[in-house]
Amino acid sequence: MLTGKLVRVRYARDRILPYYLDTRDETWLLLAEQLLELFREMVGRTRGDLEELIEETFSEESTLVHQGLAKLLSDRCEFETVSGHPPEKIRSTVFQQATLARQSDTQTAGFDRIAVLTRSAELLDLTVEEVEKSLFADLKSEQKLIRFDDITAERLLQRYNVALAQAVLLRAIRVSITIFAQPPARYRQLLRAIKFHRLLCEIERSGPDSHTFHLDGPLSLFSSTQKYGLQLALFLPTLLLCDNFELQAELRWGTQKKPKRFLLTPKDHLVNHAADTGMYVPPEIASFVESFRRRVPDWELLEETEVYPLGNSFWVPDFRLIHRTLGREVKLEILGFWRKASAIKHLQMLQRHAHTPYLLAVSEELHIEEQLDELPKGLHRFRHMPLVEEVARLATELVQT
Repeated sequence: MLTGKLVRVRYARDRILPYYLDTRDETWLLLAEQLLELFREMVGRTRGDLEELIEETFSEESTLVHQGLAKLLSDRCEFETVSGHPPEKIRSTVFQQATLARQSDTQTAGFDRIAVLTRSAELLDLTVEEVEKSLFADLKSEQKLIRFDDITAERLLQRYNVALAQAVLLRAIRVSITIFAQPPARYRQLLRAIKFHRLLCEIERSGPDSHTFHLDGPLSLFSSTQKYGLQLALFLPTLLLCDNFELQAELRWGTQKKPKRFLLTPKDHLVNHAADTGMYVPPEIASFVESFRRRVPDWELLEETEVYPLGNSFWVPDFRLIHRTLGREVKLEILGFWRKASAIKHLQMLQRHAHTPYLLAVSEELHIEEQLDELPKGLHRFRHMPLVEEVARLATELVQT
């Protein structure tokens, strides 16, 4: 992530406008490739060597962009103290011998560094070269670059633009994010990310196909603002997986904490750098949906995108079942690829806080009955995939009671 000194923005009245890079621009792509080649070639060398080479290569043309890209590449490096002998022990011995040498009356010709190293090597049963090599091996500048997580030039520029937006969000006091027309799995992915990053959130339905997430920003708290701001910034890549959203942030900018605004939409062309693992639909679930719609004429099955409050959390069922004659609804959620503890906790929350008819299809592999005192009324346990007729039967019982 970029530090405050590396952030490049301009101002339009009360708005903050980051200087995003054109990821197709040949000049920026060439710069990114130059830096990448430099980092690739430095594997096995010290951190100090790497920093010195960057300074030598770009000293005359160094800009915030150069420094920012280098910072992001440094974050992809793994450094390690490489020494066959404990540096602390070697230093202790060398410093002790140096002190004795300086106190000795025989040192009339000045301090003899080689003599001190030779004596220390004898005591440690090492060579002078080994002593010199290990003496300061644990200093940050002497750490070796043992692994570099490579990336393409285009992806590096994309990562830079996201890092700029993340750095801006560190100054937020409030953030509102409106999500438009996303499938249930995407909403659940967002809610998991919000919970994982311990963000304070309220949700409201803002339109027929949209929900607005109100997140407190780091500067709205009285303590731990930097830590909270970091979590807010780390949440951003998950948001970028949505294809239609609008983020509005209220900021306190600069040393004088001036009020500013920040707007982010898909038109800014920021690209998520993490894998999209939240939208996978198991083939057996897709088969269930197709079979249900074909074989059950009394019920209409739709994807559910409503976000329901559930205690201090939120709930997005998988589907909405609508009885074609009665017009009544039943929410359907399929719990297959869940951890057992998470599934049980979710069921308990539904039993305490759900105020709408719901039906759960739960994999037998979870063995939830072992830890629940009372099973929900609308519960279908399945082995491989939910049974269409059983789901329809349970849904009918729920709307007729």
